[in-house]
Amino acid sequence: MAVAALVDAGVPAAVVTRAVGAMGVRGLRVSFGRRTRGAYVGKSFDVTWPGKPRPRKGAPVPHVHAHEQGHAHAHEQEHEHEHEDAHERERAHPRAPAPAHAPAHAHAHRDYAEIKRLLKGARLAPEARALAADIFARIAEVEAELHGTKVDRVAFHEVGAYDSIADVVGVSAAIAHLAPDSIGSLPPVVGTGTVRTAHGPVPVPAPATAALLAGAPILPEGEGELTTPTGAAILAAVVDRFGAPPPMRLRATGYGAGTRELSDRANVLRVMLGEPIGEPEADPARDVVLIEANVDDMNPQLVGPLFDALFEAGAVDVWSAAILMKKGRPALQISALAPAAARIAVERAFFQGSTTLGLRRRALDRVVLARSFATIETPYGAVRVKVAALDGEVLGAQPEFEDCRRLAVKSRVPAREVLSAAAAAARRLLPRPRGRRG
Repeated sequence: MAVAALVDAGVPAAVVTRAVGAMGVRGLRVSFGRRTRGAYVGKSFDVTWPGKPRPRKGAPVPHVHAHEQGHAHAHEQEHEHEHEDAHERERAHPRAPAPAHAPAHAHAHRDYAEIKRLLKGARLAPEARALAADIFARIAEVEAELHGTKVDRVAFHEVGAYDSIADVVGVSAAIAHLAPDSIGSLPPVVGTGTVRTAHGPVPVPAPATAALLAGAPILPEGEGELTTPTGAAILAAVVDRFGAPPPMRLRATGYGAGTRELSDRANVLRVMLGEPIGEPEADPARDVVLIEANVDDMNPQLVGPLFDALFEAGAVDVWSAAILMKKGRPALQISALAPAAARIAVERAFFQGSTTLGLRRRALDRVVLARSFATIETPYGAVRVKVAALDGEVLGAQPEFEDCRRLAVKSRVPAREVLSAAAAAARRLLPRPRGRRG
């Protein structure tokens, strides 16, 4: 799906087909088509090899494709996911001799050492070869650790070897062709339940997937396995930043359609290619704690210093509201929003900076737009602008008032004049309105 989406977004199909062909794997063929999944039409990436089993009527199509997303010159946004039944999907495992009575092709495999030899001898762009080697190495190292074997002895089943070579080499060639400055991803949806492997049923995410995604945010939702080790290895190798797409000028979008129909989502992966606007701001905390106090015996002049102390302690927002307490006493309700990690420090700042004897708190989750800072020029000088975006689409650009006030003092003009000039310049960062069709 990742390969198909990248090609749909503009990578020439020949870049992928030549790279896969350069591996010299006899009988391995790849092609592209179109496929409808749910309400969407996307490009398909079709992999064939000698003896590839045909799916039984009504059975899931046995096919494996890596999942991957990104942003910044390439932002691949995984809205929907596809994965396959474990009995045919790629799975690395320790090499073991085949039983004497088994057909020769039933236990054919390629171990990691052979894959390294194939990569070394293939006529690939250096960047594509290096990325493919990195992805395969991550899979082999994790599997070797899980199964207690040497890295070079980690072997891929015949089906998995064909498919994983096409997927890993194809996506590496496509990314190398784009040469993005950075790649980002939404948190991958890993699925739920269990999945069958050569080692028996295992919980989702599979052990290799979990190990490869260590430290990354994941979403445990959806039916079955929705991120395989191949997809996890690609994400681990290429993603610079997990989170919402940053504000950017969108240049192209591509859709890769999976082989299965999923009951709860369209089996489509979306890739977004664009140029970032400004420097992305760190993703704000989504899980926060609301901490509040009612005070009726504090000098209002102390509210300003209290706000400063709460922000310094780690609060992401602070505000106050006039309220009426019992017996008609006027008072202030002072509220602070803080990440869970800053809760104790913010509470301490509350007690030290106010007259309250107690606090209320409750956990909240919030939805936050992706943000970045850009710099625009005005007749009075440069002003920073905070740019907000939803799924990469810029929704607003707001000049920083402190910059405008500083320039107003320097230029000896009213602050509103600088702010007006900055707002006009900031509007150039917004997408052009679409004209009406008559």
